This record gives sequence, C-alpha cells and structure tokens, in this order.
Amino acid sequence: MTNNARKRHLSILSALLLMAAWLTPTPMSAQELTDNSKEVVNVQMVSLGYVNLLDTYLSPEKYTGFDFRYISHTTRYTPGKHWARRIVHYGDIATGNDRNEKGSLMQGLYTLDIAFVRQYDLMGGRLHLQAGGMTDFNIGGVYNSRNQNNPAQLRLSMQVGPTATARYDFSLFRKPFTLSYELAAPLIGLMLSPNYGQSYYEIFSRGNYEHNAVVTTPFNSPSLRHMLTLDFPLWHAHMRIGYLGDIQQAKANNLKQHAYTHALVIGFVRNLKITYK
Repeated sequence: MTNNARKRHLSILSALLLMAAWLTPTPMSAQELTDNSKEVVNVQMVSLGYVNLLDTYLSPEKYTGFDFRYISHTTRYTPGKHWARRIVHYGDIATGNDRNEKGSLMQGLYTLDIAFVRQYDLMGGRLHLQAGGMTDFNIGGVYNSRNQNNPAQLRLSMQVGPTATARYDFSLFRKPFTLSYELAAPLIGLMLSPNYGQSYYEIFSRGNYEHNAVVTTPFNSPSLRHMLTLDFPLWHAHMRIGYLGDIQQAKANNLKQHAYTHALVIGFVRNLKITYK
C-alpha cells in the first residue's frame, strides 16, 4: 500500500468519522438534564422472512432461505423541542441453500443505526414527520459450507445517509392506533472488500493491499432499509406488526454481494417518560 493510498483512505475515513460525529447528538449538560424530561418510545421486535443471498467471493450461486432478526428500536424526545435521537440495533442471522440444495450460505450480522432527526407535527398533531441523518455501522461475516479455501467473508462497513419517518395517529373502535413508515438509505461510506482471488491471509498477514478499503456510494452500493408498521392496543399492552424490507447490495473489486430480505415484524411498544430531578 503506497503512502498516497494510505493518505487518501485516511482522509476518507476521517471525513466519515466527522460526518458520524455531526449526525450523533452531543450529551446533554447537567443543567439541561435538570430542566428537561425525556419521552422515550422503545420497541422490541423480532422478524422472520425470506432472504436472497449472493457473495461472489465465496460462490457465483444465489442462495435463498430465511432471515431472523432481533430489533431494538428506541426514539428519545425532549418535550418542547423539535429534535429527536433514534438508536436501532439489529441482530441478524440468515441462511440459504443453492438451487441444487447441495450447499448453504450462512450470514451473521450486527447493525447499529444512530439517527438525529427533526420532527414536524401536522394535522392537529395526528401526523408526525421526521427527517434527518443517520450513521450506520455493520460488522459480521458470511460462511459457505462447500468451500475449503476461502470459506468465509468478513462484513465490515460504516455509512452515512438520510433517514425519514412518517407516523399517523388515528382511532378505531375508540382505541388508539399508529401507522408508521420508516426508511433509511446510505449515501456514502467505507467498506472492507478483498479483491477477486485475494485471500484474507494476504491482506492481514502479508500486507498485500489491493484497494481493500472501498468507498461506497449509490452507484456501487445502492441500498435501502424500510419498514411499514401498525401499532395497536392488545389487552394492557401495545403491539406492533408490520413489514420489513432490507435491500443491501454492493459491487467492489470485481466482486458482487447482496442480501435481499422481506420479513414479517412483530413486537411490543413501550412509551416511557423520564424526568430528571
């Protein structure tokens, strides 16, 4: 790896870290904590659905199967202020078989989304629109059961981009319901990718750099995560049910990868009010 290449990728990484820091709100001061309360909406969800996996570093085949996720979704509001912080954790396990059912591909991934959004309340407070920026961190791996050489692929990336949410409150049978649509699309980021035919031993042990730090944009990594949900009361609890669509794909160093997920989501909603004294 040449000095110029090191400097170029260090500058890209520094810019991404600065963007991530800008999108992540700073901690509140002690005086603010004393004067303000927080309204927190926490949703614990699981999802199960269909997945289509491809990783040409491991195999040219596409693998189809199921995707299971545990999702923790938390939004913090400050009464009287228009800004909110959203933190979402995804724990994702996906597995699929090839068309001949002679091999399988397994993926494990942890994703952390941190968003800072501005809220607009319309229609007498029934319609809530949020728009802002998010930072997305991903770490995990993919394993191919048929490969002896290079059986696994590392997933490591950081991306920033816009995010938006629309929520509509309404009543049905004198009960409160909330219909929500949320989306996030990465705009620019950095991901680790080996080159075609390059092993991880060459990258990490021998230091053979072949443009393994790849800048991602909508041109080489068009991706989208969105969710349509309905919150409704059930006995003494509030439930959430809906659809999760996650389209993640990238093309780098003559390699392609994608994970297309369509899943059913179900979970519990908790509305909390925290007062700092």
